[in-house]
Amino acid sequence: MNRKKLFSIIAVLLLLVVSGAAVLVLFTKRNQNSAPVSAVQMFSFNSGLEHEKRDDAYRTTYQIFVYSFCDSNGDGIGDLNGIRSKLDYIQDLGFDEIWLTPVHPSPTYHKYDVTDYYGIDPEFGSLEDYDLLLKECHERGIRVLMDLVVNHTAYAHEWFQKASDYLHELPSDWEPDPSYCPYFDYYQFSREPKDGYAPLQDTNWYYEARFWSGMPDLNLDSPVVREEIQKIASFWFGRGVDGFRLDAVTSYHTGDPEANVGFMKWFCQTCRTLKPDCYIVGEAWTDRNAIAKLYESGIDSLFDFPFAGNDGIIRNTISHSVKASDFVNVMISLDEQYRSSNPGYIDAPFYTNHDIARSAGYYALDEGPETKMAYGLSLLMSGNSFVYYGEEIGMKGSGKDENKRAPMYWSDSPDDSDLCAGPPDMDQVKMKFPSVADQMTDDLSILNWFREVISVRNAFPVIARGSIEASNISTDTVAAFYKVDPEERNVLIIINLGDEETSCDLSSEADGYSMVAVLNTSEEWITLEEKTLTLPGHSIAVFAEDLS
Repeated sequence: MNRKKLFSIIAVLLLLVVSGAAVLVLFTKRNQNSAPVSAVQMFSFNSGLEHEKRDDAYRTTYQIFVYSFCDSNGDGIGDLNGIRSKLDYIQDLGFDEIWLTPVHPSPTYHKYDVTDYYGIDPEFGSLEDYDLLLKECHERGIRVLMDLVVNHTAYAHEWFQKASDYLHELPSDWEPDPSYCPYFDYYQFSREPKDGYAPLQDTNWYYEARFWSGMPDLNLDSPVVREEIQKIASFWFGRGVDGFRLDAVTSYHTGDPEANVGFMKWFCQTCRTLKPDCYIVGEAWTDRNAIAKLYESGIDSLFDFPFAGNDGIIRNTISHSVKASDFVNVMISLDEQYRSSNPGYIDAPFYTNHDIARSAGYYALDEGPETKMAYGLSLLMSGNSFVYYGEEIGMKGSGKDENKRAPMYWSDSPDDSDLCAGPPDMDQVKMKFPSVADQMTDDLSILNWFREVISVRNAFPVIARGSIEASNISTDTVAAFYKVDPEERNVLIIINLGDEETSCDLSSEADGYSMVAVLNTSEEWITLEEKTLTLPGHSIAVFAEDLS
């Protein structure tokens, strides 16, 4: 080799060494002040997503059972100031609305038997505490829904006590006179025993109490009762409440759907007169046909019970009792059915709530992926999506009601002042997955999965607001569907619900779309080569229309 050629080779090698050193220095400097790069693809791939906010009723709502969420004063009972202390946590997860279970004075831990519709139960705080919570939520863009129980009151409510006192004093051969005691008309009384009625002690009278004797049912046809309800709604709207969750709407007039529709129509119209942009969602624990009938009232939303719980469509899809393609078809058919009753309806998908066993208990051998994917399905449905506190960390709880309302699992430390004691008579509930504190630092935790799914939901408003169109990609284990809205950037969502990797040919789909988000339940990556999408087991890819 001649000297000139040797010098050339040495020069090239020196250049490569210097260049490599420069790249190494640049890489080192760039990473000195940043967190270690995660092996989980979604954290880097989705890092540029931003919340595209819309000021409407399509939200992602966090349900809080107040008694068990966060204790601020050391008495073991969750309270309003405890919730306020966790607003950073709630907002960081991406929620922009909260629904609080009843906060009114009540003799029970669950507060669904109200003694004063204008107050706050002292266990939870004061009106001033509630006002401050509303203020801080609104400053963050978080709306607040109040749980309003008007099907019944507590036995101890002043209205029922006055009616009871009147009937105790009334001679047995006299007819009641509502002009003398108007509270007689507030409830449903009878001298004859009827189905769903309880005896009024030391009288020959009975009163309607469909849930139990401690919850006498209101007479919702009574003009004076409706006037009271209007005053209650006006009071809370005046304090800044954004809307109401209505309890037990199928029980307003038991066995009479038309009467239920009539009362709900009156209530919704009344509320919109008081607050035009209010949002009303009702609990109709029934089948799709009955829900469709109730939508004739014009109510904004009814909880989509056909998808929820251990025997719902989501659970059956995850366990492969329902094909993934059929999950898509059911979403479409239910949307068409509900929309035919109320063209402006907003679906209210959810998976569990305070009356339903928690979802982590549905999958005995699951180490996380199935629990995650169930909420992937739920949170990617259209409408206002609801999540029960603790589901974001895979809490367990089944059996009696108290177990389903166990304390939020903030940490393992018995000295953690945020921890609540839990409802009286609750069984010991052993959690399957770690606490919030532990899941925060685990990239593959259920908590971090929730954060990522909600960030994708928030980044593409069409996911909540769009109508659903089926994709030919769907199979027994792959659910694929478009979300379409002329006002928004449309998306295609492809979900692998199987355990194994699968490939999808996008030749006939996704023309003019690009992959914009991924959701992984493992460190295996989602890949797109030419028109072939490869999805590891239990993963999701989101495509969006290319921006022109």
